[in-house]
Amino acid sequence: MSPFRASPGRRAVAVMGQCQGSGAIITATTVLTCAHVVGSAHTAAVALPGRTGTVHCQVVWSNPRLDAALLQSPKPLLSGATWLLKETPVPMCEVTSDRPLPQCEIVGFPRIQRYEGQKLDADQYTGTVLPLAGIIRKTMTFAFDQPPAVEASGGPSPLAGLSGSPVYSGNALLGIVKEVPQGRNHLRVECVPAGLVFTDPDLLDWFARRSDNIAPPRLERLRKTHPDDTHYEEEYGEALRAEYRKTKIFGLDELSRNDTEWDLDTAYLSLEARPQSRAGRRAPVDSAVPRDYWNLPTSREEHGSGPQQIEELLGTRPRVLLRGDAGAGKTTLIWWLAAHAAAGTLDDRLAQLNGLVPFVIPLRSLRAQGDGFPSPAQLAGVSRLMIDAAPVGWAGRVLADGRALLLVDGLDEVPQEDREEAHRWLSRLVHRFPLTRCLVTVRPLAVAPDWLASEGFEELSLLPLHDEGIRAFSAAWHRAARLDDEDVQGIDELERGLRQQFDLNPALRDLARTPLLCAVICALHRLRQGFLPESRWALYRSALEMLLGQRDKRRRVGTPEGITLSVEESQQLLQRIAVWLVRGGQTEFTQDQALRQIERTLDGMPKVRRQGKPEQILIHLLNRSGLLQERSAGSFQFTHRTFQDFLAAREFIEGDQLNELLRHATEQEWHDVLLLAAGHCSRRELPVLVTGLLTAGRQRGTRGSGRTGLYVLAALCAQHAAWLDQLTHDRVQDAILSVLPPHSLSELHHLARLGSQVLPLLPAPEELGISERGQLAELVSVVGGSSAVPYARRLALAARGEPHGEYLLTRDWARFPPEEYAREVLSGLDLANTIVYLTNEAQLAQLQLLPHARYVGVTGSIAPTVLSRALATSELYSLSLDNNSLLTDLTAVEGCANTLTKLSVEHCTQLADFTALPALTSLTELNLSRVRVRTADLTALARAPALRRLLLNNPVLVGDESLDLSPLRTAPGLKVLISEVSEHRLTGRAALGERLTVSHPRGCNCPEAH
Repeated sequence: MSPFRASPGRRAVAVMGQCQGSGAIITATTVLTCAHVVGSAHTAAVALPGRTGTVHCQVVWSNPRLDAALLQSPKPLLSGATWLLKETPVPMCEVTSDRPLPQCEIVGFPRIQRYEGQKLDADQYTGTVLPLAGIIRKTMTFAFDQPPAVEASGGPSPLAGLSGSPVYSGNALLGIVKEVPQGRNHLRVECVPAGLVFTDPDLLDWFARRSDNIAPPRLERLRKTHPDDTHYEEEYGEALRAEYRKTKIFGLDELSRNDTEWDLDTAYLSLEARPQSRAGRRAPVDSAVPRDYWNLPTSREEHGSGPQQIEELLGTRPRVLLRGDAGAGKTTLIWWLAAHAAAGTLDDRLAQLNGLVPFVIPLRSLRAQGDGFPSPAQLAGVSRLMIDAAPVGWAGRVLADGRALLLVDGLDEVPQEDREEAHRWLSRLVHRFPLTRCLVTVRPLAVAPDWLASEGFEELSLLPLHDEGIRAFSAAWHRAARLDDEDVQGIDELERGLRQQFDLNPALRDLARTPLLCAVICALHRLRQGFLPESRWALYRSALEMLLGQRDKRRRVGTPEGITLSVEESQQLLQRIAVWLVRGGQTEFTQDQALRQIERTLDGMPKVRRQGKPEQILIHLLNRSGLLQERSAGSFQFTHRTFQDFLAAREFIEGDQLNELLRHATEQEWHDVLLLAAGHCSRRELPVLVTGLLTAGRQRGTRGSGRTGLYVLAALCAQHAAWLDQLTHDRVQDAILSVLPPHSLSELHHLARLGSQVLPLLPAPEELGISERGQLAELVSVVGGSSAVPYARRLALAARGEPHGEYLLTRDWARFPPEEYAREVLSGLDLANTIVYLTNEAQLAQLQLLPHARYVGVTGSIAPTVLSRALATSELYSLSLDNNSLLTDLTAVEGCANTLTKLSVEHCTQLADFTALPALTSLTELNLSRVRVRTADLTALARAPALRRLLLNNPVLVGDESLDLSPLRTAPGLKVLISEVSEHRLTGRAALGERLTVSHPRGCNCPEAH
């Protein structure tokens, strides 16, 4: 069942308290009903349709004034396919229109519906919500379409038992029935609006105190009813999951006994990324969006600019332009997000995306189909899901309600001349619908820096897999391999052998820095029983041979199409299609387009022509090559663009078209083809290619990203050459030396492509100025790994005493082996004045090697027990904790209580207990940003003996809750600075007098947890 729509009928229950009523399941373990149904009792029994017996629930909240109560069940009331895998509250809406709202419904258990005397059964009513009827009394009125019953003379109302019944518009809960008004002949019922219930401070406080981390329902606005939307969104969610929950893991579907796709969770690897913006600078959020809408931190410490898991970064950034190399996992991430957002199964880091409606926009498909950029009405059809057309205006309503997740894949596959049109399309879309979350993927250098900054997009760059990431990917790949291979022991031995090769062979690790190439290595290692190619080109060549020559043989597949092709024959056919695609600047093709290329190629392949018509040969390539796949009806593509570029490069070289390739040297979209062409060049051709790239670089005029990119491309072509004359090698080295150190982020990214090969060329850091050393530190940290540690050590010795240089070296610790980097690099820095940034448990375990560290920043969800163990032996002056969803109290900090003078806590959503603060006897400054703060918590803060400065930035207040500052008057030396809080939310200000400074938000309200 789609999280967008959960059947209202399945959420209605009967409630037996002081009288029999009805109720609505809000989460899997909570039921909303009327207060008069439960009365003064502390428990009530709940009966579910179609089940025998009842569930005894506790009354956890009751408000007789509203006539509403909340019950909690000791176990899930709905399970299996009936409920989400993750407990997601049902949509709540408050009616914001004055116009009548037709096509609403009530589902409940009225007296009139009983059968066989006293047995309960559900009934369903349709009608219209009248927003203005009862507005003075804050009551919602529901008028039945038809008279629901005839009132029995002198007897109880036949609608008795309907109290607490949910009122729905589509799948959205508008409120619950509370009474039948007199004098209306049972044509109306009055209801408690959901907007009043779910802004009640006591109810929201109960949700905030829950140990299971379930957030309260968020209220949405409802102006009109669209009954067809409910059913369509169920179908759309199912179609999305069917389309995007499966993928191919390279080397498993080709080598396994079963020709199946793999569950995306098996293939998905959480990657690391880094914000492009420096020093915590954030892109502006659209001014049309309320500041609290995204539930984001308003400021970010500098440690937020270091490498982090992509889920952590996407969770705090509503609009992202994600840059990543070929094979880096961009499309897999898009598919994974779409499938899990549609199912509502994203974890706490991305929980705000659960229940959103994903629109996947594969730009390569639009290009192949000749379509323009989609309008809102066309968004649902772009992915060619197996589903009927959407109701008129549906996508626009989803966008307007802020329920859309726009996933735009492959911006680099839009031709250069069309990218400004793409910019205008996306800009118009997000300005028209400013509540839309959006992720756009692109190759690293396809568009200029800050290309979408004016639209509120922040830039992230996917980082190459570091050594630990390579080991993690290899482990996941072999776990999947065990699922389809009876020889588990053999897979275990292969995994151990490959892990050993990764540990001992830096060149092999450098080849495995993207998920695609890492998968190729795993697959070839398995196929060859431990023997691996030694260059990028040999890897691709071996992968193609495996796909084209070994795939069917290993699976004992005969010739079902009556066609038999050798590896060379298959490559000849495929590379003609590939080169046609590259020349046309596209990645998808139709059947007719492919047939024309095959027909031309068959003129020189009489043996193949005799086997069948072009149509039969194309079917064979689609079914048996493992390199082509159907993207949508009548549209095909290579399984990965890298294979397309590899085969096209081979065709260019075999066709003696090296000069044509070089004419495109300045075009970014041709660079991968040029690089892969090097592997096909002869000893005569390779110097021509490398020299041509160097010449193109020199012709770019003054030094800049364009020249650096071409020099690096030449170096990559020369890097693994079997033979290249020394003169050309020297020219390449001189060219790279001329662009070191990098002067911009673009140059840095280019040079980082050389990996560890760039390290021997770096100038001596002690001979450079501070600025140039900083640029080298950035480059070395992107390269990362064990091979970069010696140069990082030289940088550390040269940078000792330079705050910015030391900051760069401590910020990116996660990119290096934790213990080696701590011993060789960090121990050589002046850590008494430099903050050390940590993002994982392995780094925390090495904190003992840094006894002089005084300033530490910890980002990410690290278990409090791990924090406590690491901090127990430290003597910190300052500690910051950011984005830790596992932190519920501050006892983990008590180990450094005698020395800690400053503590900063930002966006730790589960922090609810401040009672450890008085134990921090040296604490003079406390900074709480985007943290839940209650009046009772200020009492604990006031007892901290040395506290002199308290900063509350954007504190999370629930519902209409206010913050009473009077408990702080018992700390006479304490100065308090509060920002991003509306004035009416603060009381007790007089108790602090001049010790209080309040900075109000401009034109917006305090963030509230709805």
